[in-house]
Amino acid sequence: MSTKPSPRYLPDEYDARGQLRLPFLFWLILLLQARTWLLLVMAGASRQQGNDLLTLFYPDRQAFWIGLALGLPALAGLLLTGYRLRLPRFWQHWRSVLLLSLLVNLIWQAMQFVQGDLLNSPLPLMLTLFDLLALLWLHFSQRCRDCFLPEHHLN
Repeated sequence: MSTKPSPRYLPDEYDARGQLRLPFLFWLILLLQARTWLLLVMAGASRQQGNDLLTLFYPDRQAFWIGLALGLPALAGLLLTGYRLRLPRFWQHWRSVLLLSLLVNLIWQAMQFVQGDLLNSPLPLMLTLFDLLALLWLHFSQRCRDCFLPEHHLN
């Protein structure tokens, strides 16, 4: 006789398809990681000031391209949230991809700080702090971890 474990979450915490809802902080973290892509969209929307906007945040063009590359896992994560049921194994491992992406981003930012490239403004330091907090939350949040497990689905 097998007993089913008692549910950890209330029924209201599941969406209409029976999936555990992703926490609001998860969405903010994806946007934080995709910040270079968001900046690119904003620059494209403001055609006259677009180049000035990109130059303001990324005076070094190489840093801009690296930022775009580091934001790809977050963009893919935004797209994958709609395919959680269709691609459960892929989705299950995406949290690890996001954690690795944040770790690589933090290492790259640390290298920039050591070279002295990011010391002329407090913004990079704040973004690095937010990235560190995002990494810790993604790693330690039980609710976030459960959202990536297929067994947290109402039948």
